[in-house]
Amino acid sequence: MKVLVDRKEYMMADVILSIPDARRIAEDWVAAWNTRDLERILSHYAEDVVFFSPSVVTRYGEPTGVLRGKHALREHFRQGLETFGANVRFTILDVLSGVNGYTVYYSRENGAAVVDTVVVDALGKGVQVHAHYRAA
Repeated sequence: MKVLVDRKEYMMADVILSIPDARRIAEDWVAAWNTRDLERILSHYAEDVVFFSPSVVTRYGEPTGVLRGKHALREHFRQGLETFGANVRFTILDVLSGVNGYTVYYSRENGAAVVDTVVVDALGKGVQVHAHYRAA
């Protein structure tokens, strides 16, 4: 199946991820953040990922809240790791599976609750990510 994401077509696995598979992906992603391993974090994203987050507005002043491409995401995450340093700590609260993606609900070291919904390509890499926050 092909799906249109931000005017690009992606080949999708066209399957519902199992809860264990979705949890495995989310746990590796959280472990990467908790060990501050930028390359491991980025390994979860496609080169042409489209990332939507309020942190894009606050960190960059980008009013659309959108970053495009892994190169932009690398800088965004690098700044996040630099800002929060050794205090970065994500804790998974729940993981949900869906067709061609998953949602991870987690808490941050600052008490914020976050939900990331990730659409994946056939390789399981995030091609579109929507982050939603509830402040501490």
